[in-house]
Amino acid sequence: MKTLLAFILALGFGLILPAQNGVFIATNARSIGLGGSGVAASGLASLGNNPAGLADLENWGAGVQAEQRFLLSELQLLTAAGALPTASGSFGLQINYFGFEAYNEQKIGLTYARKLFDQLYLGAQVGVFNTRIPEYGSRALVTFDVGLLAPISREITFGFQLINPMRMEIIDGEYLATVLRFGLDYQPAEKIHLLAEVEKDIQQPVRVHAGLEYRIVDPLYLRLGVATEPVSMSFGFGYVLAGGLAIDVAASYHQILGFTPALGITYRGE
Repeated sequence: MKTLLAFILALGFGLILPAQNGVFIATNARSIGLGGSGVAASGLASLGNNPAGLADLENWGAGVQAEQRFLLSELQLLTAAGALPTASGSFGLQINYFGFEAYNEQKIGLTYARKLFDQLYLGAQVGVFNTRIPEYGSRALVTFDVGLLAPISREITFGFQLINPMRMEIIDGEYLATVLRFGLDYQPAEKIHLLAEVEKDIQQPVRVHAGLEYRIVDPLYLRLGVATEPVSMSFGFGYVLAGGLAIDVAASYHQILGFTPALGITYRGE
């Protein structure tokens, strides 16, 4: 019965799932704690979000992430990613797995980003997305995302991302989601980030995300967030350890389906 429920959720709930017909959005615990906001993130925090954010990466970094939707083991999202800055721009690799034995999705993506100007970064990701249903086999497609990041001032950063602009069919009647995201990261004080974001799947209602990040003390961060369509609330913490290691924990709450916990571990090289 539990497996049947998970299969129905995987096929039927669209935006409330971490894998949205080929789209893995907010696949890091920091963004989940901020209500899914992340399109204006930069550096290592942009992994799983806007590819343009990697242009601001100063040192190499890597991370792993685990998310379990509604506390169901069948609805797991696992992510591993890494990025490296070079003189020619920043390069990244991201691997996602979502689902369970009866239905699962995998994606491998390669990202390239660079600064065109001090206030304009561009990035793109090319990936292979595979859907596997044992009764029907597997289907692999090539996907791509493009992003833009603009630090307008010290306080305000604007982000834009277009995901899967080509509407490609996964299986009969099911298509890769095409999603537009744009938003702001506003830093009114050194310890505070306010984030707001609009997300539009061409086949779904507009979704709004908002988040607050507050640095309680130097290594400890508190995060709160909210999202619409469907309405969900989230919270999280981040702790930066010595030596470049950071741990992020978060949870979002859906009023009908319950909690979704997430854990992320990242390492920033010297």
